[in-house]
Amino acid sequence: MADLPPFVLFERVSKTYPGGVHAVRDLDLAIKRGEFVTFLGPSGSGKTTSLMMLAGFETPSTGNIVLNGRSLADVPPYRRDIGMVFQNYALFPHMTVAENIAFPLTVRRRSRVEIEAAVARALDLVQLSGKGERRPAQLSGGQQQRVALARALVFDPPLVLMDEPLGALDRQLREHMQIEIRQIHARLGVTMVYVTHDQGEALTMSDRVAIFRDGKLQQVGSPREVYEQPATSFVAQFVGESNQFGGTIREFRGKACTVELDGGWLVPATPARTAVLGARTTVSVRPERVLLSQAEGAPAQVEDMIYHGDHLRVRIRTESRHTLHAKLLSGAVPAWLCPGATIGVAWHGEDARALDPLPHHLSPVRQEEDRA
Repeated sequence: MADLPPFVLFERVSKTYPGGVHAVRDLDLAIKRGEFVTFLGPSGSGKTTSLMMLAGFETPSTGNIVLNGRSLADVPPYRRDIGMVFQNYALFPHMTVAENIAFPLTVRRRSRVEIEAAVARALDLVQLSGKGERRPAQLSGGQQQRVALARALVFDPPLVLMDEPLGALDRQLREHMQIEIRQIHARLGVTMVYVTHDQGEALTMSDRVAIFRDGKLQQVGSPREVYEQPATSFVAQFVGESNQFGGTIREFRGKACTVELDGGWLVPATPARTAVLGARTTVSVRPERVLLSQAEGAPAQVEDMIYHGDHLRVRIRTESRHTLHAKLLSGAVPAWLCPGATIGVAWHGEDARALDPLPHHLSPVRQEEDRA
């Protein structure tokens, strides 16, 4: 399996719009057959444009996209044999649910018997059996999304693309549909490429996550890798929560280093990329990795504690004027931890990452000084 060629391959793909707007810059990305890969990033990051170039609705300015060993350069969208699910569902209101799902098979001139059997299987797959004669307007938002998914899958495409498909749903239904789509993927083994700006959704659903920013691919990895081993300060900040501090590398010890944060606090970290002594860096540490004690660590004061049901968020300010957050399970809060308490704060070196430096005007200490 490891030696098989990529099923989808972006080769130095760029997209520039009139006026010099660079939507995508030099995208190199390989996707294996059967993978669930999510394109994640903020608005304008290039994730949707990349998906639309794969679908054929946008044309790359430079570079090449390959699907199953064949260049898509001269292949129109309707000949790419790709299933597509949109955020707005794009269902035909005058057709029944069954007719909407059958549409891809109808245009492919499949027989009536074949269409009826395929539609029945698709309805069962998305748990809508018995609702084939209804109109889209008679369905809930979640049911309409299931119809759109069934229509994308009914002709057994080797590749399914989804552009923010759950964006119009409420949170509870959205989380339920995330699990359903993941289960359908596991059942069918079809290759899926999914676009979202929701990092929680990306972590929940994906085999791998491709993170975009300003048209550039920042990092590709499993959900665990991008969360626990972010390659850049942007990834650490965008995927989950992260305390970030500017500083300078002062010492190396094996694979670890000591960083002097702006303000004088010496902390341990693990360099994410090649670093040199004296280099500027951003130390990133997740709130749940911050260690609090009554005596050990840097002296600090508890400024606030906020209850979130399953966990407690603690805002802390150190004597070196760094503000950070810690996260504790609600059932594991010690009695001595309360607003106004003087405590010690620290973390293990393997739980902090020394990343690319933030711009000076975004330095946490500088922001605190500006507000003082």
